[in-house]
Amino acid sequence: MKVHFMADDPTIVCRLGGDIERADIAVLCDRLRTVLECERAESVVCDVAATTRSDAVLVDALARLQLVARGMGSEVRLRHARLELLDLMDLMGLAECLRSES
Repeated sequence: MKVHFMADDPTIVCRLGGDIERADIAVLCDRLRTVLECERAESVVCDVAATTRSDAVLVDALARLQLVARGMGSEVRLRHARLELLDLMDLMGLAECLRSES
């Protein structure tokens, strides 16, 4: 897993890369929580272009990041999501919860 957070007022950009494993999810959520505590942002843009797998673990990670963000008054939007990821989110009933930018 690779992750990089950048503050770009009023948005935080989170770049995810590599394989996201189930064990990475708690770390990702903790890091986002820490960033949001320091940088109050209206939204968090998750750039998923560099992720290597569009699977249920990635969808779970994104959904949990959304829960953290919403709990702190923000929201997650996806950037550069592949069609396979969008289709999987739709199949899992999460397409409405995780909006994707074009």
